[in-house]
Amino acid sequence: MFPNILKRWILALAVASLVSMHAFAGGQNDQQAYCAYVMEQAEAQRDLLRTPTASAGFTQPETGLPLQVVGGASLGLSDFKKAGITMDVARKNCELYKATTGAQQDLQYALQNLEREALSNRLTLIDEATKSLDALMEKTSKMVQAQNATRLMLFTLQTTKIKLNADRADTQSKIAAIYVPLLSDQPLKDLVAKKQGSETSEQKALDKLSRQSNWDVVLTVGVHQQAKPVAYGPQPYGMVTVNYNLASRAINRHLDRAAEAHDEWKKVQEGDVVRQMEVLRQQLADCVSVQETKLKSFQEQSSQIEQNLQVVAEPDTSAAFDFHNQLAATQLLLRIETADASFRIDRLREYVRKNY
Repeated sequence: MFPNILKRWILALAVASLVSMHAFAGGQNDQQAYCAYVMEQAEAQRDLLRTPTASAGFTQPETGLPLQVVGGASLGLSDFKKAGITMDVARKNCELYKATTGAQQDLQYALQNLEREALSNRLTLIDEATKSLDALMEKTSKMVQAQNATRLMLFTLQTTKIKLNADRADTQSKIAAIYVPLLSDQPLKDLVAKKQGSETSEQKALDKLSRQSNWDVVLTVGVHQQAKPVAYGPQPYGMVTVNYNLASRAINRHLDRAAEAHDEWKKVQEGDVVRQMEVLRQQLADCVSVQETKLKSFQEQSSQIEQNLQVVAEPDTSAAFDFHNQLAATQLLLRIETADASFRIDRLREYVRKNY
């Protein structure tokens, strides 16, 4: 009975470990609920293993001898040791689940968190550009009142403000659509290393639990009573049985190889945090490359506008003033895009330096 129960328990723990690798990171409530479930299962298995098994039945020792009633209890030393190891396996599984979901959460929301930071910074840039545009519109409005500028010039600036307001609303909508839970302040490399350490500890505990099935020392005590005809009184008996699996050495070699194969599997498993961390690194590198291309393009355009602004630095005609306003408005929009790209590049590189 015990070997079958242990096999089911080991299988259940293995399945639980696999599920935890793909589970949605659910925070402390999720972790506490999972650990409570695992520990209750382990405690039930522990109580089963360390409690003696009672037995009763009829036996007829040899042909011609009277039938006897036998009752007693037995307890195996191996099972008693498995009870303690089972609790250790459960604790290690709980620690692994916490480490895995913690690393998963940071991996899952890393890009969203960076995007939210960039969008928040963009809002600041838009506000600064709006203040500069308002000052330019106020100056132009006074010139319109003095009949030194046309309303068409003011309308051009108003069109730019509409674009800024639309950009602000769009940015705010994007921020509202991004959900980012509370992330760890530990570097990602430390979270993944902690998960790998927990995984190694759990595998060692499972391996130790499996090796306990290779041997056993069973103590059996009880009484027997002649049933028919009833004679004498109950007589005590005791027995010690030593069991050893002759394939123990081969089994242990397979367990050692299984541990090595498990480590190699985790390095390439798509759902594992080690693999996800490398995927995120490539995504971050691609994002930096895209932003660098954008920044270069914006800087070239800004340079051209700056040159044109120098030509009409002091406009002396209505047409020159109108051209100056259009250049200034375009420059404000480009400053937002340039500063946004620069912020994203710096933040992405900083994240890579800290977490890898």
